Amino acid sequence: MEDIIIIGGGVIGAFVARYLSRYQASILVLEKETDVGDVTSMANSAIGHSGYDPVPGTKKAYFNVEGNRMYHEVCKELDVHFDQCGSLTVALDEKQLAMLSELKERAEKNGVPTKLLSAEEVKAAEPNISPEVKGALLCPTAGVVNPFTLTVHAMENAADNGVKLHLGTEVQGIEKTEEGYVVHTNKGDYEAKLVINCAGLYSDKIAAMVENINWSIRPRKGEYYVLDHYAKGLVNHVLFPLPSEKGKGILVTMTTSGNYLVGPSSEWVDDKEDFSTDTLTLADVKRQATLMVPNIPFREQIRVFSGLRSTPSTHDFIIEKSHTYETFVNVAGIESPGLASSPAIGKYVADTLVAPTLGLKLKESWNPCVKPYVKPAEMPLEERNALIEKNPHFGKMICNCEKVSLGEIEDALSRSVPPHTVKALKKRTRAGFGKCQGGFCQPQVLLLLAKHFGISPLDVLYDKEGSNILEGVSK
Repeated sequence: MEDIIIIGGGVIGAFVARYLSRYQASILVLEKETDVGDVTSMANSAIGHSGYDPVPGTKKAYFNVEGNRMYHEVCKELDVHFDQCGSLTVALDEKQLAMLSELKERAEKNGVPTKLLSAEEVKAAEPNISPEVKGALLCPTAGVVNPFTLTVHAMENAADNGVKLHLGTEVQGIEKTEEGYVVHTNKGDYEAKLVINCAGLYSDKIAAMVENINWSIRPRKGEYYVLDHYAKGLVNHVLFPLPSEKGKGILVTMTTSGNYLVGPSSEWVDDKEDFSTDTLTLADVKRQATLMVPNIPFREQIRVFSGLRSTPSTHDFIIEKSHTYETFVNVAGIESPGLASSPAIGKYVADTLVAPTLGLKLKESWNPCVKPYVKPAEMPLEERNALIEKNPHFGKMICNCEKVSLGEIEDALSRSVPPHTVKALKKRTRAGFGKCQGGFCQPQVLLLLAKHFGISPLDVLYDKEGSNILEGVSK
């Protein structure tokens, strides 16, 4: 029997696991996908929100602000890119200036530093902004983060500190016993004294396996454009329009990899597996984005995608013990600003909801840092040449678009949470994320995965079960 089972390996489950790994306990993470962070944690705006927008006094407001404050230290420990570039919420007509002042008041209540900028100040900071701009609210503590490595490295740090991870393991039922719980899955049964529900879009389904609940999760789809990293300076901050009841609106932002994101839309869907995109929605995303930044070079588009937000009927994060059993914890409805809130949520769940309940004691040997990743593209030329001389695999390019070497792929495969699929390796190293979208490097990546895991190339998956890239052997 485990002390703790965490259901869900997204960014929330990963940070809950990371902070629980500080304690003397046996911990198991069950994730139904073939990799961690493979659903909502992967498909989002990749922003560390400042916390100016949530309603004061809500869980969203508290955990957003606290999570943002933790980001610098956490990203340093986990070797994750975080660029605190700041955000601008833009007013495009005179009527919206009053709304900026209201947002500034809300930010002050939440403890978030802000500054109102004049039209001239906005144009100086953002040369490509619409000439119709009337002002903006600057939030300097906002930034952009790599959501793929944030999740993977948090789970890797947890695994390095003793947490076990079972992928491809879908929870099908939970049975309460005198000792704790039996968790029934497609891979067999697991027992634990305490269960933490971090199942994202399916967290209401998991909670309902244990008790009657008065809340639900409904997916809200957001569709995006991805532009190539063709040049710097299209935007210098994360640019938001004024928020509405649908969310923070269509934003334009750079990413930590130099690409640009434009989106997302915000539409209710009933299917929790609906990740489709459609022409009309994307056309509206483009229309709204160009109101704020007229000269967005959509000719540089290399991909479109969609993500699903886990929107709760409560309109706030659900972070609490079950009303029936104190040893069942729900961490649900973590929509935006969930990514920014994730470190604070993980620490709170571990330190406040779980450790006192089980009487856990801290370890003396916990290591908060992952082994640093080797990044040749970021090294000075002399240092890079020395690395390649020592290990020539760091000089052999597998992905030319993103400049990913064989050495970096081998490093990723050697970790405690290695990639088992083409997509999982793509998220860790960016091999396949470039202009050709894997057209040239994917065959090499496939063969490297087959060789490393000792399987046939026919059995290598792109992502989910059944997503085999090769169907058979030709002559």
